[in-house]
Amino acid sequence: MIRCLVSAAAAGTLVLSAQAGPEDFQPGPAIPAYGKVAAVPDAERLSKDAVFKVAFDTAIAAEPGKVNRTLESAARFLNMHEAVGIPAANIKLAVVVHGGAYADLLQRDDNASAPLIAALRKNRVRIILCGQTAAYRDVARGDLLPGVELALSAMTAHAQLQQDGYTLNPF
Repeated sequence: MIRCLVSAAAAGTLVLSAQAGPEDFQPGPAIPAYGKVAAVPDAERLSKDAVFKVAFDTAIAAEPGKVNRTLESAARFLNMHEAVGIPAANIKLAVVVHGGAYADLLQRDDNASAPLIAALRKNRVRIILCGQTAAYRDVARGDLLPGVELALSAMTAHAQLQQDGYTLNPF
């Protein structure tokens, strides 16, 4: 009898989980056009006084015609935390870019990430290009989208961000 109840309960959980999906992701309050989020009603509540200082890292360029996934993740981070009531002033983000992802920071007509970068910058997100990547790829400051910073290296940028209390997003 107990085994049947456990099986039925497990099956009910699976049915409920199967009802959730991509349609549950909605635009967020900070950057509605990017970084859709889903409500997680059972998640532990966050203190409204919580402060986040998070650095993202990317070396993988977006596919042609698409936005850079790490930049989209930064937008998602902003959206989900503001959606649960964390004040925008308590969320400090930086995206350190190196390797092939440098192309997503260039002023080009076909750069699908450009509008997202503008929205991130409007929301005080620092976008930092590795200077070693820029030197290797022959990228000058004038080639970069407005607001993109240039560091000596990605390693230097991460070291400085860590000294300023930023944690590295682990993906």
